[in-house]
Amino acid sequence: MDRRQMDRPGVPAPPQTILMDVDTGIDDALALVYLLSRPEVHLQAITCTAGNVGARQVALNNLALLQLCGRPGVEVAIGAEAPLEIPLVTTKETHGPQGIGYAVLPAPARRISPRHAVDVWVEEVRAHPGEITGLVTGPLTNFALALRREPELPRLLKGLVIMGGSFNYQGNTTPTAEWNVSVDPHAAREVFAAYRGLPADKLPLLCALETTERIELLPLHLRRLGEAAGAGPELVLPEQPDGLRSTSASPLVACLSDAIRFYMEFHRLHGQGYVAHMHDAFAACAAVGRTPFTARLATVDVETGSPLLIGTTVADFRGLWGLPPNARIVASNNPEQCFEELISSVGALARRSMSAGPPAPG
Repeated sequence: MDRRQMDRPGVPAPPQTILMDVDTGIDDALALVYLLSRPEVHLQAITCTAGNVGARQVALNNLALLQLCGRPGVEVAIGAEAPLEIPLVTTKETHGPQGIGYAVLPAPARRISPRHAVDVWVEEVRAHPGEITGLVTGPLTNFALALRREPELPRLLKGLVIMGGSFNYQGNTTPTAEWNVSVDPHAAREVFAAYRGLPADKLPLLCALETTERIELLPLHLRRLGEAAGAGPELVLPEQPDGLRSTSASPLVACLSDAIRFYMEFHRLHGQGYVAHMHDAFAACAAVGRTPFTARLATVDVETGSPLLIGTTVADFRGLWGLPPNARIVASNNPEQCFEELISSVGALARRSMSAGPPAPG
């Protein structure tokens, strides 16, 4: 299967409605800013779960990013503060104490929604059956809880895109487990079980490490982002001192640059080079059909009982278990085209933001 919504002169892209569940997170932040940059995308709401940082900090990050991008009216709701059955583990060493690296954003003027994230999922999808695509770039806790409340969510959603898992590929948290799934493996297992036996077009699209780690952001990509924003080349270079702050004339470019510098330093510290894996940004591009990929049907399950292998995702591509498929796993993608999409679209948003001046509070 190959999905790609290409620009055609004079033909507007079809409207897309996204309900986003995040644990923001540097790559979640880029994914959010990207969706805000797309004129055809309507962000129905953002729900927040604990993961990279605590759920309240996730919500504050999202509110601040919405304000920075001139979109403060999007609802932001807090959900699960902890996984279903195991203690919460966060990863501030990867994403920084506030989850957005070195970036420092002012306290947002808008408040967190009084609704719980589970209520948002259930009420919005019931009110708009067949219209909303869910995008989960953090642990699956909120979505699992929403499924307990409304088991018909898989049929009521237009689609679901998940960043998570790794298949025949090293994990990034344990040797076999990917971060989002490892934070709440019981939730992930419930979600995949809920999709078993559904038609192929209703199965979740799973963006796993073997393809998301190909979305490797390099210094040259940040340079091009600054140029696309009309703010001049943005220089984040390995020879510069750690923690150097951006002086970009674009507040949005400066924010992303300061966040991504932290992420690059983390990857270098762990022997992966001066790069940043933008897992969630790929998932966002895929969710709105703006980057090419292929996918394979599979039956997916998650290990929850073994201390050695907890959080490991297992895929049966050949039907050996005798169970119907419950996921479509991305099998190939095009990193170069994905970065063209991200840089051009986010750069255009940053350019518009500079022309409009600072966003109005509230």
